[in-house]
Amino acid sequence: MDKQNEKIYVTQSSMPTYEEYIEAIKPLWDSHWLTNMGEKHQQLEQQLKTFLDVPEVSLFCNGHMALELLIQAMGLEGEVITTPFTFASTTHAIVRNGLTPVFCDISREDYTMDVSKIEDLITEKTSAILPVHVYGNLCDVEEIDRIAKKYQLKVIYDAAHAFGIHYKGKGMASYGDASMLSFHATKVFNTIEGGAVCFRDPEIGKKLYQLKNFGIQSETEVTGVGANAKMNEFQAAMGLCNLRHVEEEIAKRQKVFERYMEGLQGVKGIKLPEYVRKGADRNYAYFPVVIEAEAYGHSRDEVYNRLKEYGIYSRRYFYPLTNEFSCFHGRYDSECTPVAHEISEGILCLPIYADLEMENVDFICNTVKKIWQGQ
Repeated sequence: MDKQNEKIYVTQSSMPTYEEYIEAIKPLWDSHWLTNMGEKHQQLEQQLKTFLDVPEVSLFCNGHMALELLIQAMGLEGEVITTPFTFASTTHAIVRNGLTPVFCDISREDYTMDVSKIEDLITEKTSAILPVHVYGNLCDVEEIDRIAKKYQLKVIYDAAHAFGIHYKGKGMASYGDASMLSFHATKVFNTIEGGAVCFRDPEIGKKLYQLKNFGIQSETEVTGVGANAKMNEFQAAMGLCNLRHVEEEIAKRQKVFERYMEGLQGVKGIKLPEYVRKGADRNYAYFPVVIEAEAYGHSRDEVYNRLKEYGIYSRRYFYPLTNEFSCFHGRYDSECTPVAHEISEGILCLPIYADLEMENVDFICNTVKKIWQGQ
């Protein structure tokens, strides 16, 4: 196989067999029920409640709308403490609700919110904390819970990276007041596009239902101003198929992850993803490394571009920080989050997905070593 001409992308969507998916969607040609919380939608909600070990699940057309409408459902006001080391969606969901994001720096160990810095950011305007489980690394949920209770704040977790993870015997999405999950095609579990909110308060469930369905209460009663964020039956059918195989997919990802760890040991200037919170398992969603330019001999961007020359498409994820986005016109200062800025300048996610061949993992590792050795 000519590796020079083969393209290896950072991810590849997990999919059932063609036959399995076709079998799953056949009933739709009989029912003609394609959206509006149909049978597949209801089945997926119930199966996810069991799989994720959470009290309640509400499905959405995508993870962003799930988060944006969850914030609205909670009636938050003022300021929300969050992290800039995240995807655009997290910060945008806060801003689009008319709230002010207050950025907390991150831990060098696992890239999640540095809980030692949260209390200094709390003001009389603070209404919630919105941390992110990064690359499947879980936040310090106990300390965040302690702080939230002390100051009577809501806690919403962006759990887009943390599907299926358990911590101390509990599903990770059962922590906090609610958690948002993304089922985008690039995630460990996907519904093509899709997302969900996991929660325990029935009142939140009622509000979410209305908000994702135009505020409609009944056939003749519209009691709120809502959006249209429902998951359709084709998405739900894909989810039902993928859920059958997700544990097998995670096991395959684990083998890829471990091959990387073995192949990149001893390369100076590359920080490997060795940390895992005690009591938590992993879903092997990403393989992030930090390029320490002085020790490695090349900058992260140089490595990124050199890998592309070999047909290896890595991702600078997360870069830039959300508090450095041009759309905010200098409103936020990334100097207040120096660790996040430093990590974002060095972070590089290498390709990882269930069907990534070990031969290709070895090729990527050897290419990283070649660059390091100046070849």
